[in-house]
Amino acid sequence: MPSIRTALALPLAAVSLALAVPPASATGTTAVSVEEARLDRAAPQEILRRSGFAPLAPEFADSLAGADSFAAAERTVARYGAGLWRRAVDRAQGRGDAGGDLSRDDDRPLYWSRLALTRELHAWQPRFTITEEGRTRLLDRLERSSRGQDSIRYPAGKGVKRILLTGFDPFTLDRDTRISNPSGATALALDGTWLRTSDGSLARVETAVFPVRWQDFADGTVERTLRPHLPEVDLFTTVSQGRPGRFDVERTNGAWRGGFPDNENVSRTETVPVADPVTQPQWTSTTLPYAAITAAFTGRFPVYDNTSVTELPAGADTPVVRPGGPTPGSVARAGGGGNYLSNEVAYRATLLRDRLGLTRLPGGHVHTPVLEFGAGNTDPATGTITDVEFVRNRLAIIAQVRAILAVAAGSR
Repeated sequence: MPSIRTALALPLAAVSLALAVPPASATGTTAVSVEEARLDRAAPQEILRRSGFAPLAPEFADSLAGADSFAAAERTVARYGAGLWRRAVDRAQGRGDAGGDLSRDDDRPLYWSRLALTRELHAWQPRFTITEEGRTRLLDRLERSSRGQDSIRYPAGKGVKRILLTGFDPFTLDRDTRISNPSGATALALDGTWLRTSDGSLARVETAVFPVRWQDFADGTVERTLRPHLPEVDLFTTVSQGRPGRFDVERTNGAWRGGFPDNENVSRTETVPVADPVTQPQWTSTTLPYAAITAAFTGRFPVYDNTSVTELPAGADTPVVRPGGPTPGSVARAGGGGNYLSNEVAYRATLLRDRLGLTRLPGGHVHTPVLEFGAGNTDPATGTITDVEFVRNRLAIIAQVRAILAVAAGSR
């Protein structure tokens, strides 16, 4: 695939100290983020209206206005954030009122509703004193809870396999605000579900969604979400949208950011920033059972074991594409999944796996096909926000990811 802001990395103690120091003003800010500014375009408004999610932001603003303390505001934020995630999951899995005629498998109502809530939180003028650090803490709480990052729970006991899957928000929205991300739709469709693996065992799937923002990744959103759960799972996979018409199991991930703009139109070209950079490897590898996955029939899209990378060979300064993987001593310029945030989420997740000493844990990255609109509906200026082929393609991708998980979890 081609910011919770830097302040979100503040230690809790620093946030608490900041809360104790009254600012000069408790007013909200009229500035909106680049992502929030897209909300007023026609496609996002239609998506919210046709999914029944449009009233959530005004309701959230009213509840915030009634908060008479920071603790009360935090409870409101936590309730609406968790409620938004649960509502999106329930809608995707057929529970409750669909709220409109938009297909239930659609991930876009969650994305645009979250931005509507964060915009209200940015503009909120509380009746009590709050620092910008305090507001940032509330934004962080809203982001995490509305992405399912803090609600990952597995059943106790033996005899059940545990699978962790992550997806992404829609991206490249300045090109087309109608865009959906099949990895995010898959996360909603599979969160809290059970599946029968290829070896006959039962598995529980838990999911979360990540933002398409370089700064959030630098601030550790991936590690914070995954670290508590990797030691207890039997398999994990990060998922993102990749190439047209195919799935890829990415064999190798690289420690390089290639600079493609994120959802805030921010570009980063640098080594992936991680803790303890002195021991940081240039490459990490999948431990997913790629041979079993690619050999099995999982759906209508072909699935490839992608071994290609782009590297600077040892002692060289010109990038070289290596179809068979990196050579000794080389410097990463792109993993199999490129050098955008899909490569980075895979790099971070597998590096965390290795640093936790879980080298035998199956985990890695799967790229889905590009989710395409139907013929005649490809022009964002004149096209509709959905069509029959668009929905059919998304449902097929979701079903195939589920089948891939069943094969992977049954192949240990």
